[in-house]
Amino acid sequence: MQVILHTGVHCTDEDRLLRGLLRNAGDFRADGVAIPGPSKYRQLLTDTVNSLAGGKPAPDAREILLDAMLSDDPGKIDRLILSHENLFGVPKLTLAGGRLYRKAEQRLQMMCDLFRGDSVEVFMGLRNPATFLPALFSATPYASFDEFMQGVDPMHLRWSDLIRRIRADVPQVPLTVWCNEDTPLIWGQLMREMAGIEITRKITGSFDLFGEIIDKEGMKRFRAFLKDHPGINEMQKRRVMVAFLDKYALDEAIEEELDLPGWDEAYIDMLTELYEDDMFDIARIPGVLVIDP
Repeated sequence: MQVILHTGVHCTDEDRLLRGLLRNAGDFRADGVAIPGPSKYRQLLTDTVNSLAGGKPAPDAREILLDAMLSDDPGKIDRLILSHENLFGVPKLTLAGGRLYRKAEQRLQMMCDLFRGDSVEVFMGLRNPATFLPALFSATPYASFDEFMQGVDPMHLRWSDLIRRIRADVPQVPLTVWCNEDTPLIWGQLMREMAGIEITRKITGSFDLFGEIIDKEGMKRFRAFLKDHPGINEMQKRRVMVAFLDKYALDEAIEEELDLPGWDEAYIDMLTELYEDDMFDIARIPGVLVIDP
């Protein structure tokens, strides 16, 4: 069985990807793809991983988990999709110890132990620290941003450090990552990649996020364009989407207001440039697939 873990990160997805997959769960089931509802496994996985505390799971742990998660016979399932943004830690602990998700490698190894014999893969959306850190701070109980950062300099924060740690400690687990900022353009591909289906297959809701950032007239014209040009490929679709965004984008849906002391436009631009360079480095790490427009 292939076990697909969508691990966030925090403040990127807000369960929209899971909801999109669940809308297609009936069609995917015929391909041996199971997408259980989050109430069937999130707390269960958290409790199980916490109880292991670095130890090894019981021999029957996998069967117990699958029985709790699935309504179908596990023997008929080829691919299991689980989405859990707190698997690597809750928001307030994201920077504990001065590292991004310092327990990520340990917890991922525990998942591999729980699903021993299965092929585990990680899917993870990343976000520009210039917007990620303020959004994450607002999701924590910290009174001040400095307290939340725990001595970490935003300029020194790199997603590639997290990715390299995972690849070094759990090298058997491939990673698929993407920029959260690109999700409206690659939404359909993300769902297809997670489900393991062909890129050209029609699915429900592949343009849902795109529809949230352009006005109604633009979306109407975009769907009309697709209807008139049924043979265009995915890359052509994305170029068309960018063109429609240039004309019909909803500014309030794509612009973010940042209000942190000392974070002027030049500082934010520098963080953004470092993030773009970091994503370039991540794309060169063996075992990592970066999905981009």
